[in-house]
Amino acid sequence: MNVEFIEALEEIEKEKGISKEVIFDALESALISSYKKNFGSSQNVEVEIDRVNGKVSVYAKKTVVDEVEDSLLEIDIEEARGIDDKYQVGDIINIEITPKNFGRIAAQTAKQVVIQRIKDAERDVIYDEFINRENEIITGMIQRISKNNVYVDLGKTEGVLPPTEQIEGEVYNQGDRIKLFILEVKKTTKGPQIILSRSHPGLVKRLFELEVPEIHEGVVDIYAISREAGSRTKLAVFSKDSNVDPVGACVGFKGSRVKAIVEELNGEKIDIIIWSKNIEEFIANSLSPSKVIKVEANEKDKSALVVVPDYQLSLAIGKEGQNARLAAKLTNWKIDIKSESQYDGEL
Repeated sequence: MNVEFIEALEEIEKEKGISKEVIFDALESALISSYKKNFGSSQNVEVEIDRVNGKVSVYAKKTVVDEVEDSLLEIDIEEARGIDDKYQVGDIINIEITPKNFGRIAAQTAKQVVIQRIKDAERDVIYDEFINRENEIITGMIQRISKNNVYVDLGKTEGVLPPTEQIEGEVYNQGDRIKLFILEVKKTTKGPQIILSRSHPGLVKRLFELEVPEIHEGVVDIYAISREAGSRTKLAVFSKDSNVDPVGACVGFKGSRVKAIVEELNGEKIDIIIWSKNIEEFIANSLSPSKVIKVEANEKDKSALVVVPDYQLSLAIGKEGQNARLAAKLTNWKIDIKSESQYDGEL
């Protein structure tokens, strides 16, 4: 190796942000392995690279002893004092043993180490960028589909949308651009793995933050979300400003804001309801679009009996119990729904 190599490392340090010293350390470790592989694995060796001119030197590390039992690891005290009369028994001596053709091996090893270090550094940069974006929304292009996993081009890297995070019934085609929720970023031996989601409630939350300036600015807050992806979502909102209607802000002029989100979610129904400190009022609102006559709340076991008009019972419960289920998830209360006539009959 030579001065040009040192200059090349300086360029890499500037462009890729990889410390020159990190490469030197990795290279010295790799060259120890190369030496042992090519010239003898039993020796205890050390490799040093001159940081100025790139010269590579290999040293055998030997312990000074009275009587040599293993010449690869030990040196006689008399021989040691022939090198320097200050040596004592137990000292470690470095004796240069650089092979003639070691420069060629060093050059090949250097190339491999540098390429690997650049790859590792680039992976670290991507990991650092995406680990800070967990729970955010990202737009990507579908690259390929393999074993039900959808691989999405995110620009600098690729993310995966696993079957568990897909919306049931949603069709994914190569080349489609879609919005996704960054669920998790993992560090693996092959680089960062970015797990994406289309079914997470966080996706709906982030879509509303993008579409509704009042949410982005913090005037309107999302209190809770319950979602059955691809079918229906309930969103509880409240306003910090009495002059701002939270539901109106989320729906937008002629429904434009909520319509854009419904389109992004391929027709998923979205109920926007007002959160209230009064739990009975909040539970009544959560069963939207059904009307509610009364709510009897039991604070102790967080359960509520809800009475609805007879003709609204099936609407309140919803198809296969979905409306009631989402309302219970949204409020975090157990909800028992009865029609007016059922309730009156029990009195």
